[in-house]
Amino acid sequence: MTTNATTSRAHAADTRPPTDTVRAGRWTGLAYLSLAVTGMLGFLVLRPQIFTDDAAETLANLSERPELASTVVLLEMGVVLSQALVAIGFYRLLREVRPVAAFAVATFGLMNAAAIMASGAFMGAAAAVGQDPSIVAGADAAGVVGTLTQLSEASWGMGNLFFGLWLIPMGWAAITTARFPVVMGWILVVGGVGYVVSGLLAWGVAAAPSWLAEAAAMPATVGELWMIGYLLTVGIRGRSVEVAVRSAQ
Repeated sequence: MTTNATTSRAHAADTRPPTDTVRAGRWTGLAYLSLAVTGMLGFLVLRPQIFTDDAAETLANLSERPELASTVVLLEMGVVLSQALVAIGFYRLLREVRPVAAFAVATFGLMNAAAIMASGAFMGAAAAVGQDPSIVAGADAAGVVGTLTQLSEASWGMGNLFFGLWLIPMGWAAITTARFPVVMGWILVVGGVGYVVSGLLAWGVAAAPSWLAEAAAMPATVGELWMIGYLLTVGIRGRSVEVAVRSAQ
């Protein structure tokens, strides 16, 4: 009886990951949630209210709504910060079980952060021109703002490639270790490929309809929301789950 109880406790302890790993998983989940919130609020909600396809209208928006313009730039900075923290968090979680995947997730995530940082710099410069058009030394202020806006959008487009690429090793690690739900891993892989395809369609195939690029990226949204919820509620599974998966293969 004592031996069986001891064995059961040992098995349960092996099933549960270390407390610091669970804590790291939940901190990573919080950073990932911050990335989702700042990205959606800044890029999808507020940015279109300032930056439009009309350069003159964008210049007027920047001049008349400086607080909103500053908020958009701050949210862009929030995307950069949270993306970097999530990349480091996943490296911490995966480095011992899948070092190559950990390195890939961290590298692609930080590259995406760099792309968005460039976008934020262009937006900040555009906001400065909107507040004081004289800083462009007699040049067409609307034209300068329009160029900076296009550079910002192009930076996001390039960042989409890295954002798709970072989901693929993340999903692969989930599939091969079962430290996360395997189905979620497959969705992340498919979503990552879809994100890359979406970026190529948006910037490389002029005739491709916009809905096709948006549809290609949809699985990524499902996988990411699942990952965020899993990290916040569970963190990461214990080692024995991976052992069981390997034994079954």
